Amino acid sequence: MTTRRLLTLCLTTALFTFAAALPSRAADVKPLRALLILGGCCHDYAKQKDILKEGIEARANVTVDIVYTPDRSTKARFDIYEKPDWSKGYDVIIHDECSSDVKEIPYVENILAAHKSGIPAVNLHCAMHCYRTGEDIWFKYIGIQSSAHGPQEPIAISFVDKDHPITQGLGDWKTVKEELYNNIKVFDTAHALARGKQIVKQKDGTEKEVESVVVWLNQYGNTRIFNTTIGHNNDTVSDDRYLTLVTRGLLWSCDKLNDKYLKPTPKKTASVSSQSAAEACDCEK
Repeated sequence: MTTRRLLTLCLTTALFTFAAALPSRAADVKPLRALLILGGCCHDYAKQKDILKEGIEARANVTVDIVYTPDRSTKARFDIYEKPDWSKGYDVIIHDECSSDVKEIPYVENILAAHKSGIPAVNLHCAMHCYRTGEDIWFKYIGIQSSAHGPQEPIAISFVDKDHPITQGLGDWKTVKEELYNNIKVFDTAHALARGKQIVKQKDGTEKEVESVVVWLNQYGNTRIFNTTIGHNNDTVSDDRYLTLVTRGLLWSCDKLNDKYLKPTPKKTASVSSQSAAEACDCEK
């Protein structure tokens, strides 16, 4: 064997050995199991359930199961929440329900029991306005208490913690017409990642700038919670920037925001027709 051929063989062997020693990437690890729960008042959950599932699974090594009710009232309930071990088998829960008039404390406490025991969560949009029991048990879990939103107008989103692992590589952006939720109380356990500004026309014709925290984290005991109030209309939910933010928040909540679980950036998501602005969240006003 010539010296050149021997050298080539040695280099090839070394490369294969080095590649085998590299950390496994997304396709080589067991997927996280996420449960997406959605339904209730005022939103196009029938479409958004598929947008979220496909968007998250395209961006991360996550399998998303769906629990959906077509009940479009503010009293939408979920049979799964009646079970004492309703979260068993899942690594993370995505709350995307809109049930502001479900107020039975035992029902809500059973939901929260899963997260008190350590199951991480992602809370989207109207999840912040759910379960108004008269006590603050749901808001303590969320980290911010919100009671209402303004009109649907574009929201300028600015990241205020650009060094956090979730926000690294993400840029500020302006949404299509969206709902800006107010911040009645920010609990000490919450940490803001982004704020949103909206220009609202007043009755006298003048304009007013309104600002709120729109993306934040909450430490619920020993459990990580990711939250965003953005996500009313389908065009927002299907926006690549939104789906990437939610996916990174989900992985962070599970302490899995790394290359083993992140997938390469997918091709742009096809545009989805906007949910009608007339279909505003009356239950939230």
